[in-house]
Amino acid sequence: MRFSLGLLCSLVVAQAKDVVENWDIGFVTTNRGLDQPARKSIGVNGQFPLPVVEAVLGDTLILNVRNSLDVPTSLHAHGIHQFGTNYYDGVYMVTECGVAPGSNFTYEIPLMQAGTYWIHGHTSEQNYDGLQTTLIVYNPNDTYSADCEYLFVFEDWWPLTFMETYPLLTEPNPTAGLFDSPPGMLINGANANLTGPIDFVAGNTYRIRLVSMSSFPLFEFTIDDHELQIIEVDGVATKPYNTSVVRLAPAERTSVLVTAKETTTLNYQYHVTMFGDFLPAIPGVFPSTYNGSVVYDADAPFFEVETIATGFLDELAIESLDDEPALVPDHHIYLNATSGFHEDGSTFESFNQITYKYPLVPSILSALTTGDMATSPITYGPDTNTHVLKYGEIIEMLLWSPTNLPHPIHLHGHVFQIIEKGFTNDTTGQYRNQVPATNAPLKRDTIFIPGEEYAIVRFRANNPGLWSLHCHITWHSGMGLIMLFASAPEMMQESVQVPDAVLEQCRLQGILTSGNAAGNNGGFNYAAAPNDPYLLVEDPLSN
Repeated sequence: MRFSLGLLCSLVVAQAKDVVENWDIGFVTTNRGLDQPARKSIGVNGQFPLPVVEAVLGDTLILNVRNSLDVPTSLHAHGIHQFGTNYYDGVYMVTECGVAPGSNFTYEIPLMQAGTYWIHGHTSEQNYDGLQTTLIVYNPNDTYSADCEYLFVFEDWWPLTFMETYPLLTEPNPTAGLFDSPPGMLINGANANLTGPIDFVAGNTYRIRLVSMSSFPLFEFTIDDHELQIIEVDGVATKPYNTSVVRLAPAERTSVLVTAKETTTLNYQYHVTMFGDFLPAIPGVFPSTYNGSVVYDADAPFFEVETIATGFLDELAIESLDDEPALVPDHHIYLNATSGFHEDGSTFESFNQITYKYPLVPSILSALTTGDMATSPITYGPDTNTHVLKYGEIIEMLLWSPTNLPHPIHLHGHVFQIIEKGFTNDTTGQYRNQVPATNAPLKRDTIFIPGEEYAIVRFRANNPGLWSLHCHITWHSGMGLIMLFASAPEMMQESVQVPDAVLEQCRLQGILTSGNAAGNNGGFNYAAAPNDPYLLVEDPLSN
């Protein structure tokens, strides 16, 4: 059985409407068509994979959720900025209490951005167990036109659930057993080897949307002897940028235009490779490549190549279409993404040696109920690592990855400009790479930082709310590589009204709905809030 790739050639209707999805989120058992034992997973309406969600700019996405799990759940529309609807951002104990087991909840999300996004669970790393799908928001007046579209969604599927994997990540000697059961590669929700061909008509132009819902490895996409013209990155339109290959880290998305050949005398292949130089070499896994067909004429021979294109994209050379110049920063933040140890030798991830822990009150409710104290970072708890931002200021983040571990860093509620990249051990600045002064820097919501490298990004804090910044390698976020921005909390108190349905989910679970991270009102009493010591740099059990 082969799974056909989604092909869209119809016109997009420019009339705002409600796009209603009814999702009963529950446990299913599946191996996703791979040569693996079936395992406990999370599906929707008893099915796998989840349905792709399609809408048009200006629509409202209505997600009616029934939680049939035995634990809380929540949904995050990744890349959607949620202007004015911070309470629907879906982050457990940041913007909501999660949807209680056995209850119903509705997300109402205005879709004011066109582009390629995805929806995934944001409670207890449930995306790792399958709670994720693509969200496409079409623009009837898109700058770029195509005759048809194809969608490629990439995933890695591991034989163990996240809860089974977590002890292997955090216990002393954390790599022991992690790769004993390696993942398989999925394309559009199923075993990559079941993926069908794509059909090209001579002279036509095709938009191909590439989405990485990967939990760890990188993916590359290329078509032999065809140029890929990048026109969108993470939902942001770009100036045309030509390349032979697109590399995606977890959570990244890219749209390319591909113009078909003028003749049909040859067929070609597309290639999808799952890999990572930070991963152990496992034959047939890291790397693994699926070779699919690009068919012009079923009877024609195939174009032959000796090597498959590979390589990084130069993000500093890609420009955003809106021509916005590099922002001038008002506020500088240094974030060291690194691992460390507790006294017992267990391993965790952190920003600046602080491992994220859930507060006792959702952070959005702390911002709304603590008055003037909402502008104090400690209100949100020491283990949330919250930075309070002033409305409209330009934030520059130095994202530092000094270990050999990479980190795809995702910012909720915003996109950032990519300003500079380099190596953490470059003391002379010889290998410092900056965006050209005349360029409109690329904007995106997720940036991949390889191990022992850094990046400088800038964004405008123009979206009042509580916003998460975290690594999108699921293992790393689950180990605490998360922090928060409280953007303009004083403005939130004047403009944000949390729906009672959000508060009711807290009440159902006995979660406090006011006060600081410890549930206290007034003063600096946060004694009951999680407050772990800073991580140790050296393993205490190494001696």
